[in-house]
Amino acid sequence: MGRKIEVRAIEVLEDLTATARCDEGFLRLKRLRCQNVREDGSRSAEYRVDVVNRPKLDAVAVLLYRHGADGLEVLTRTNLRPAAYFRAGRAMTVPDGRSHLWVEEIVAGLLEPEDQGEAGLRHRAAAEAFEEAGVKVSAEEVLLLGAPFFLAPGILSEKVFPTAVDVTGKQEDAPGGDGSPLEEGGRTRWWRAEALLAACRSGEVQDAKTELSLVRLFERLRG
Repeated sequence: MGRKIEVRAIEVLEDLTATARCDEGFLRLKRLRCQNVREDGSRSAEYRVDVVNRPKLDAVAVLLYRHGADGLEVLTRTNLRPAAYFRAGRAMTVPDGRSHLWVEEIVAGLLEPEDQGEAGLRHRAAAEAFEEAGVKVSAEEVLLLGAPFFLAPGILSEKVFPTAVDVTGKQEDAPGGDGSPLEEGGRTRWWRAEALLAACRSGEVQDAKTELSLVRLFERLRG
């Protein structure tokens, strides 16, 4: 087998911003004129609000873990993330000298309309574990890690539902993926759980759902 060719950049072929509608594409932007209504019936001054929605509202995060020779281990996946990559060239408050072409995070995926209730969350988590990590688990094996959370509630309506599943002793095959160019070059790795948490705290891994889900898993296992 020849050497795998790595993705080195994302090329912008056309900027469609000026001609695109707000209600099309992967993200949907609503531009609203609002005012606050107070309990005494009075109203605030008018102001503008932008709200970003996905066609599929929420997502599930899946923390795959196993008990290894050196203790608890956690799987991450490195993915192409254009929004992070295109920070380059913008004025940053604290420059970090990184390109952010790749972002390391735990497995995650959008919830489909048929994924209803806790059973739906578990079903989607199991499906994402197989698609993104190549590990087969049943929905019944998926652990819910507490309440969902917002990532950027000032602009983004999406909530993330954190889950975890113990895959100790399970076979890990090559992830099938969904065929998207954004999954090209995606790769997985196993971390010692404490090392991954330290990497989140140091900024080596810069994904909020990874850190929060890991902290919740620690609390659940210790409890």
